[in-house]
Amino acid sequence: MGLVERDKVRELMGEVMKAQGRTLPSDDAADLREIGFRSLDFSELALRVEDELGDELNFDAPGLRRITTVGDVLDFIEQLQTA
Repeated sequence: MGLVERDKVRELMGEVMKAQGRTLPSDDAADLREIGFRSLDFSELALRVEDELGDELNFDAPGLRRITTVGDVLDFIEQLQTA
């Protein structure tokens, strides 16, 4: 499997938010609830990353519960790609 770089994942995350009329902050510490990034948005981001990879990401719900910031999302996607 290839690798979608962190900057590209951030770009895709911004596209997901833009489609909802929101803007992705530049700060990785931004709280997802405060910026309105919901689980449905995460699903859309995961699909976009999978399209870039040409492969599926395999993740579980317990791992998702620990995600609270933009940086957590980026880290999680990065870890999934290297697992």
